[in-house]
Amino acid sequence: MLLTGAETPFLQSPPRILFFTGKGGVGKTSVACSSAIELARRGLRVLLVSTDPASNLDEVLGVSLGTRPTPVESVPGLSAMNVDPEAAARAYRERVVGPYRGALPDAAVRSIEEQLSGACTVEIAAFDEFSKLLADPSTTKEFDHILFDTAPTGHTLRLLSLPSAWTSYLDANAGGTSCLGPLSGLGDNRELYAASAAALSAPKTTLLVLVTRPEKSAIVEAERTRLELAELGIENVCLVVNAVFTTSTPSDPIAVALEARGKQALRNMPAGLARLARTDVPLVATPLVGIARAAAAAPPPAAHKPASETTLDALVEEIARAGHGVVMTMGKGGVGKTTVAARVADALARRGLAVTFTTTDPAAHVAAAVLERRANLRVERIDPVVETARYSAEVRATSSPTLDAAGRALLEEDLRSPCTTEIAVFRAFAETVARGEQGFVVIDTAPTGHTLLLLDAAEAYHREVERRASGVPEAVRALLPHLRDPAFTHVLIVTLPEATPVHEAMHLEHDLARAGVHPAAWVVNQCLTPLAITDPILSARRAREGRFIDEVGAHTAKLVMLPWEPDRAARVDPPAALEQAP
Repeated sequence: MLLTGAETPFLQSPPRILFFTGKGGVGKTSVACSSAIELARRGLRVLLVSTDPASNLDEVLGVSLGTRPTPVESVPGLSAMNVDPEAAARAYRERVVGPYRGALPDAAVRSIEEQLSGACTVEIAAFDEFSKLLADPSTTKEFDHILFDTAPTGHTLRLLSLPSAWTSYLDANAGGTSCLGPLSGLGDNRELYAASAAALSAPKTTLLVLVTRPEKSAIVEAERTRLELAELGIENVCLVVNAVFTTSTPSDPIAVALEARGKQALRNMPAGLARLARTDVPLVATPLVGIARAAAAAPPPAAHKPASETTLDALVEEIARAGHGVVMTMGKGGVGKTTVAARVADALARRGLAVTFTTTDPAAHVAAAVLERRANLRVERIDPVVETARYSAEVRATSSPTLDAAGRALLEEDLRSPCTTEIAVFRAFAETVARGEQGFVVIDTAPTGHTLLLLDAAEAYHREVERRASGVPEAVRALLPHLRDPAFTHVLIVTLPEATPVHEAMHLEHDLARAGVHPAAWVVNQCLTPLAITDPILSARRAREGRFIDEVGAHTAKLVMLPWEPDRAARVDPPAALEQAP
């Protein structure tokens, strides 16, 4: 069903700007779309914007979107668009480099372009576009409401912190340079960034809608987000609990287990989160938004067993034969990458191998996913704060002794740049991959868009390494060759048996191929297909899974299908509290 103002407090008298955020897979896009449709049906002019590098608004709405508002013909008054980080980065680079073409030697222009080729530029350019939509009235003057469907939480918090971070940095930067080279692309927008920071913390202007689901890890993540938002001065926050399941079939043990787990998670909700205005959205049998509606109306497929299907244990046995290497789980937020990575790490450790289990996801909780503590299984995470401090100390130790006072001041300005964190995390990622030479490293990656930024950084750094053979750590020099070596790096693409996660995973595979990286296998997680279910809602959802499992099976040489397991309730996400349309 669609959200309405009568049953949804935050839609009764909403401010002009609404942000939707939360852990990957909780249904942010569905809730944001339903909210936008409800406002448009009142005769309001609504713009729905995705800031997710791995946006799936096109699929949910059934409309081909670009970087400019596109009317959704089936909903008068509603327009939608994607903030395309790569397109924004290309425009930003040209804005910075353009004035120097013909005025400087070609080698100098190429040097500036190289400085602007990494993930930092992608993030800042996307932030630049985001700020215009948020705080430049002339950009969105034809709309009554702007709704932002954001990336999964960790990346969103980074985005929301950027207005104040860049405002502070520009105020302090006296030299006019940064890790991006000339700052003209940012400095000219100082007032815009200050307005963005003010808009985010103004209750009359902006409301942040935290979307979660009745599952422990999602609720923990929502509370962490609430606290971090408060630190940013954003306190006008409400809560949506999506996919609340109540069974009508008490004889179905799967349904009973799923309902019981949801109720327990909601009972144990942290007090700070429980105080927020809350809307519960029930789990439904059929998606009701965009092309998902047409897929749901199609007849259910016959039972099947893909010819390429294998087991997770058999896959791990094959990987273990080399005795060392890297396993990376990738995919859309909420598909269970952390859970699958934890099971792979545990299975390798059970074979007596030395294993490090870590994550590049700023919102991940890998320690909680480990099935059993083992002496040969080390659990850690790439902490952006720790890595930034370590990287900054290394740069100071290397560069400061050769600089005069002015040079050291310029260096400190550069290290205060928000880009320093991106560089530091990338360096730590490269070092982590290199450790696969001595044992196994299992990496739970951030949701798709953020992972691709890391791979983009790998490409940029590799080009820089080819230009100069000294001054670059060996781990960085070896990173791209390691990632491209299928005998060393085993990429597992994790998805769910649903349209959006499967199709987004296929886009991910295409992007990986452009970087010369190819998956070892696909894992379709949280399947209802192998289970005996009688609950009508879960049965309807199970009936639709087959077509997507078949689609993956026809696409890959190696497929692992993992059922939802009630006895793993404390560890595994439920199968259908997924990206669902309320």
